Amino acid sequence: QVQLVESGGGLVQAGGSLRLSCTASGPTFNLAMGWFRQAPGKEREFLVSINWSGGTSNYVDSVKGRFTTSRDNAKRTVTLQMNSLKPEDTAVYYCAARQYFFGSSDSTDYKYWGQGTRVTVSS
Repeated sequence: QVQLVESGGGLVQAGGSLRLSCTASGPTFNLAMGWFRQAPGKEREFLVSINWSGGTSNYVDSVKGRFTTSRDNAKRTVTLQMNSLKPEDTAVYYCAARQYFFGSSDSTDYKYWGQGTRVTVSS
C-alpha cells in the first residue's frame, strides 16, 4: 500500500515562496504523481503531473511560470516549488499517485492521495 505524506504548507505574504514536498512509502515509487489544490468553496483543481522519469505535463495556466515540480526517485519525494504566490493560490494542496508511467489531469485516475497541506497567501 502506497502512502503519501505532504509537508511544507503555511502562511506566506503575496509575492513570497513556499516549497511543498510529498514523500511516498510502500512497495514502489514507480508512480506518476500529480499535484492538485482545492480552494474554499471550489472544486479540486489539477496543477501539474510528473512521470516516472521526471517529465512533466503542462502546468495549469494559473500557475504556469510560477510553480515548478520535480522528483527525486532516490528519496521517493516529489516537490512543488511555488514562487510569486498570490492570494488566489490560497488552498489545500494535495499530491496524488497512480501506478502508471504517465500522470493524468483527472483526479479520479489517482488511487493514492496525501493528506493535504494548507497554503495561505496574505495580501
